[in-house]
Amino acid sequence: MTRENILFAIIGILLGFIVGFMLASSMSQRSAMQVAGPSQTMPADHPPLAGQNAPDPQAVREQVSASLEKARSEPNNFDAQVKAAELYYQIQQYDKAIEYLIKANQLKPTDYQTVTMLGVFNLDAGHYDTAEKWYRVAMKMKSDDVMVLSGLAYSTLQRGDAKAAEDAIAQLEKVSPNSLDLPQFKEKLASLKAGK
Repeated sequence: MTRENILFAIIGILLGFIVGFMLASSMSQRSAMQVAGPSQTMPADHPPLAGQNAPDPQAVREQVSASLEKARSEPNNFDAQVKAAELYYQIQQYDKAIEYLIKANQLKPTDYQTVTMLGVFNLDAGHYDTAEKWYRVAMKMKSDDVMVLSGLAYSTLQRGDAKAAEDAIAQLEKVSPNSLDLPQFKEKLASLKAGK
């Protein structure tokens, strides 16, 4: 297969996921409307129901194709790289999403949102060492982001580094003592330490 054929195959898969999701959502909304019955009326100022303004699947396919093509043909377009990364992330093609985010980060290395997304995407992909690296870069930019601190704690726990996890959990507790993640993290840390 040529590179272009692979790209078209990926676009086709991506479009299939999106269109399938939209169709399932549309069918769900229609059945909910049928259960409610057509005789029920809404107030005059009520906003339209979601099923009434569902996007056209063909239009969505065209938008996705255009976004991916733009990212491919404009490698120096930061926004296009981020958009392509987000599209791949939505269908859980994390490595492809990371590839586009790396390009975006190379274009704007100090963009905090991109750095944190690299942490999140790598964490979701199971690349715990790399996720930790990106979370640490983000912390140098902003040391009190609870989401970043939670991601750092989670990634260090997942890779089994008790000392790094303990430090990350302590930082999280300092910034957000009421974080809902703390009890779970402390329990995992205790298990990790007990296992060593």
